[in-house]
Amino acid sequence: MSATKLARGGAAAAALTLCSGLLILASTSANAAPGCSVDYRVNQWDTGFTANVTLNNLGDAISGGWTLEWDFPGNQKITNGWSATFAQSGQHVSAKNPSWSPTLPTGASATIGFNASYSGANATPPSFKLNGTTCSGGPTTTTSTSTSTSTSTSTSTTTTTTTTTTTPGQPGEHLANPYVGAKGYLNPDYVANVNSLADATGGALGTSMRKVAQNSTAVWMDRIGAITAGRGLTGHLDEALRQSSGGTPVVIQVVVYDLPNRDCAALASNGELKVGENGLARYKAEYIDPIAAILADPKYRDLRIVGIIEPDSLPNLVTNLSKPKCAEANSSGAYVQGIQYALNKLSAIPNVYNYVDIGHSGWLGWDSNMGPSVQLIANTIKGTTKGVNSVDGFVSNMANTSPTDEPNLPDPNLNVGSQQLRSATFYQWNPYFDEADFGTEMRNRFISAGFPSGIGMLIDTSRNGWGGPNRPTGASGSTVDAYVNSGRIDRKLHRGNWCNQAGSGIGERPTAAPRAGFDAYVWIKPPGESDGIATKTDGPNEEGKQHDPMCDPAFRGDEQANGRNLTGAMAGAPHAGSWFPAGFTSLVQNAYPAL
Repeated sequence: MSATKLARGGAAAAALTLCSGLLILASTSANAAPGCSVDYRVNQWDTGFTANVTLNNLGDAISGGWTLEWDFPGNQKITNGWSATFAQSGQHVSAKNPSWSPTLPTGASATIGFNASYSGANATPPSFKLNGTTCSGGPTTTTSTSTSTSTSTSTSTTTTTTTTTTTPGQPGEHLANPYVGAKGYLNPDYVANVNSLADATGGALGTSMRKVAQNSTAVWMDRIGAITAGRGLTGHLDEALRQSSGGTPVVIQVVVYDLPNRDCAALASNGELKVGENGLARYKAEYIDPIAAILADPKYRDLRIVGIIEPDSLPNLVTNLSKPKCAEANSSGAYVQGIQYALNKLSAIPNVYNYVDIGHSGWLGWDSNMGPSVQLIANTIKGTTKGVNSVDGFVSNMANTSPTDEPNLPDPNLNVGSQQLRSATFYQWNPYFDEADFGTEMRNRFISAGFPSGIGMLIDTSRNGWGGPNRPTGASGSTVDAYVNSGRIDRKLHRGNWCNQAGSGIGERPTAAPRAGFDAYVWIKPPGESDGIATKTDGPNEEGKQHDPMCDPAFRGDEQANGRNLTGAMAGAPHAGSWFPAGFTSLVQNAYPAL
C-alpha cells in the first residue's frame, strides 16, 4: 500500500489548511486467488478515517448472500458503517450484505463503507475473503505524484501537499464549484412530459415550452421506492454517464427527501416514514444506505453528483414547533440525526457535493428566525464526522417562488411616507426582499460560524421569474404600502403562500457562478410539477402525500401562515410531484427572462 496525501479543491482545501490537517487517500487491491477483488480507499485525519470498500465479483454469481472478511493490521476500530452489517472482534471484521442486496452477479460490484478510529499507523488490511475464499484478482494501479508548496500569509506557516493519482478507479478532484465547466443532466422523463405538451400546444407557446426541456432539473428521491421504481436512481446515473460521453462533465442533482415526519408543518408533501414507527432507523437502513451504495459505485466516479439535502426540514424546527409533527421531529432528534447520517454517508464519496436546505427569504428573513436557524444548521453539520467539510454549500428557495432580485426595491431602509420599505404590510419588517440578499447574509453568517470562506450558495430559480405583461418596471406612491405593492415583482397575495402560485413564472436559467458567493442558479423543482393537490381527498396517497388547505384556491389561511389571505393557488392541481400541464403552461407564459 502507498499512503498518499490528498488536497481537495476550494473550500475544503482552505479548511484543511486552517486546521493544519490533511486528508489522506490510500488505495490498495488485495491479491490472493481468483474469484474476487477488493478496492479499499481511505479518507484519513488525525484520529479517524472513512473507508469505502468496493467488492468486485470475478467468479460465479452469488444469490444467497455474501460476507466480506478481513483483519486490521493495527488498532483500527469501526464506529459505524453503511450498506452492510458490520461485526468486529478484535482485529477481525466481517461485513454481511444488506437485506436489500443479497445477490452479486458475475462481474458485478458492491460498495460498502464505514467510519473508524485509530492511533499510530493506519495500515491497509493485507487480504480479504469473500464467503471464505481469499480474493486474488485486482485492478492494476499506477501512481504518479506531484508536490506543491503553499504558504499561509495569516499564520506564516508552510503546508506541503502531495497529490497521488491511482488508475483505474481513482475519483476525480473534488472541486470548489461542481457546476463550473459542466453541463446539467437532462432527465429524459421530464423532457418527455415537456415535449409532449409542447407538441399538443403547438405554435409560439409550444416552441417556448421546448426550450424548457433544454435545461437541467433535479431528480427527486422522495420515497424509498423511488430508488428503484421506474428509471430509478441507477437508471438516472447511467443516463448521465451516456450524456457525458461527449467529454464534457455532467452534473446531476439528486434531492434527498424522505426524513421521518417529513414536511412537518404542511400536508401536501408528507412522507412515508413516521418518527413513532421506527422511521429514523428505516431512513438510515432502507433509504440513505442504498442511495449511498449506488452513488459510490466506481463507474459513476467521473460524474459530479450534487446532493440536495432534505428540503423543509431544519428550518421547521425553528419556526414551527407548535405543530405536533415538528415537535416530535425535534424532541426525537430525527431531523438532526437523519441529516447527519446522510451527510456522513454522502460526504465519504469524493464526487458527491452536498448542499443543505436553508428555507427562503420570506421564511427566515427576520433576525429572530435567521439567527437560530444558522445556529441549528451549523451545529447539525458540525456534528458530522467531517464537520463543516461534509457540505459544499447551502440552497435556498427550493420549490418556492421568492424572486432572486427585487430590482425596483433595492433598499429595504428607503423611507416613503416616513416609513421604511421593510415595514410594509407585504414584508412585515423582514429586511430581505429577495434570495440574493438573503443568501448573501446567510452565507456571511455561516462563515462567521466557522464554515470555509469558499462555501457556496444555490438558488432555485425554476419558478421565481414573475414575468408576463403585469411585471412592474418601477415603483411609485406616497405611502409605503402603495410604493411596495406598485414595485414588487413578487406578486403573491402574501409571502407565506407557497402552493402552485398563480402568476409565477420560470426564472433565470440554470447558470454556474452567476454572482459572487453563489455556485449556481439551479432548477431543483422541475417546472410543471405540482406542489400539492388542490381538492380534498379521503386521505394520503401511497407516498404519504395529502391535501393541504394552502393548495385550495378558496381557502384563507391563518395569521401565521399567510395573514388570513387567500392562498393564490391554482385550481385543478394534482398531488405534489405529479405533472400539472396547466401549471406548466402558466409558468412558461410568465417566464422572466422570456423563453
